[in-house]
Amino acid sequence: MFNWYKQQQAEPTNDEFTTKGNYGLEICHDDDQAVTDIVFVHGLTGNRRSTWTDKSSNVFWPKDLLGNDALPFTRILSYGYDADIAHFWAMTSQNRIGEHAGNLVNALTQLRERTDTEGRPIIFVTHSLGGLVTEDALLYSKNSAEPHLQDIIHSVSGICFLGTPHCGSDHARWGSIAGNLFNAVKTANVDLVNVLTPNSEVLARVQREFHGMLRTLAMDTTSALEITCFFEELPVRGAGEIVPKHSAILPSYNAIGIRANHMDMTKFSSVCDPGYLAVSGELRRWLKKIKRRRDDERFVSHHSN
Repeated sequence: MFNWYKQQQAEPTNDEFTTKGNYGLEICHDDDQAVTDIVFVHGLTGNRRSTWTDKSSNVFWPKDLLGNDALPFTRILSYGYDADIAHFWAMTSQNRIGEHAGNLVNALTQLRERTDTEGRPIIFVTHSLGGLVTEDALLYSKNSAEPHLQDIIHSVSGICFLGTPHCGSDHARWGSIAGNLFNAVKTANVDLVNVLTPNSEVLARVQREFHGMLRTLAMDTTSALEITCFFEELPVRGAGEIVPKHSAILPSYNAIGIRANHMDMTKFSSVCDPGYLAVSGELRRWLKKIKRRRDDERFVSHHSN
């Protein structure tokens, strides 16, 4: 009887916290002594697996590389949402960036509540539109009247932006045209593409409020965000540069080039890949700061008692 009770009370496996399909959160790696959540957020037409998987080697690097690369004290998550412009055989999600942002905040908050990990520092790794979704998610958390949803903005520690069009991308206009054509025979989420155009009101609103939040956080050295922007160095064959460097970087923050095009800049097959070394190097440095800060807090708490 006692053994049965212990089994019922056993800690659920990671699979039980991973949603089915391509949407929601997938736990890629979890350290028993994790002190940080690293959350991957894909971009337009991607998903929580394919965006971060090298096609030739089938390496899903958040799990296969990062989870095994002596990066201890982390739980690695990948978030999926419907970011397709149009589907041939199915309905396309009509969610706009704000709805995706809200869903991300709620999914992450619920996972952290279920695993008793509220307050744990969070680092986001984002690609393209996923960077804008993440920015809006932090604003969603900050402006929420619900204390439990505010945990995300209080916990965020750093963001890696990979090819995020902070100032828009002219190529998105072509996507909008394609979306309108698909509308003739099926639904298409053109709003997701329109948000990437340089004159997008949504993009302007997200950037204005996000930069305002960064300035506020910078006034408090304990809350300032670590940010690194990665930009593509190679064009897409037949399409050219998707997100130019001036759009992919944020003034005053570190900027690093990845020698790949917009789609391939998120795909690494080896721990020796220069792009992987650049991204994981930033994560490693931030994790050291988080662990050092935690150890300092424990030291102060121990000696104050």
